[in-house]
Amino acid sequence: MFLEGNMNKQTVIKIESLSKSFHVGIQDVPVLRGITLDISSSDFTIIYGPSGCGKSTLLHTILGLEKPTSGSIKFFGVDLYSADLNEDDRSELRKKSIGMVYQQPNWIKSLTVIENVAFPLSLIGVPKVTRLEAAKKELEKLGMISWSNYKPSELSSGQQQKVALARALITDPQIIIADEPTGNLDYESGLELMNVLAELNLVDRKTILMVTHDLEYLRYTKSSIHMLNGEIVKDDNSVMSYKRKYIEK
Repeated sequence: MFLEGNMNKQTVIKIESLSKSFHVGIQDVPVLRGITLDISSSDFTIIYGPSGCGKSTLLHTILGLEKPTSGSIKFFGVDLYSADLNEDDRSELRKKSIGMVYQQPNWIKSLTVIENVAFPLSLIGVPKVTRLEAAKKELEKLGMISWSNYKPSELSSGQQQKVALARALITDPQIIIADEPTGNLDYESGLELMNVLAELNLVDRKTILMVTHDLEYLRYTKSSIHMLNGEIVKDDNSVMSYKRKYIEK
């Protein structure tokens, strides 16, 4: 509800001077150090860097799951951690405006594929018949309708990620956030998933923010963010050469 009136802004996520430290023992350990960046509407942005550089922590703060130590995050001009928003407000934003895809999908084991895909709609009060019909359409788009009545655990890793993407899309979110979505996939399945994400960006104009450590996927993006030791750093010559190798094909 608090996003109304801001949907036409070009910048959908605005991060300014964002820092995050965790208290360990008797000291504070900095994980994010003064991050400033903008994510634009209909962009496909990849955040990349080595393990432990702060990529996932940055995503968690963007999602409203990890309050920053300092700085601000704005969704469509609204400060995510302002005093005017509480946990319920941030949860409401995630349910209606953001679709999440994780490296390891979390399934409700007692539910079938189609029921798992439909589940986010139950959280916003959509009737069962309507949400199952919507889930069917999303599975059809991703070529997974034949697996509707299987349990997710009976599917391959690549198939499960397609189902996870269908679940992320079920509320028609403007933003898709993917945290290492290809991390558990083989090479071919990873490329297939990336092609689906690229199509969602180019055809459906979805804004996609993705974390990865795989530089090969930079060729799919419109912009990229290199993180190191909790900071955004400029690309060095080797990375720029690698990007040109794939992007200029």
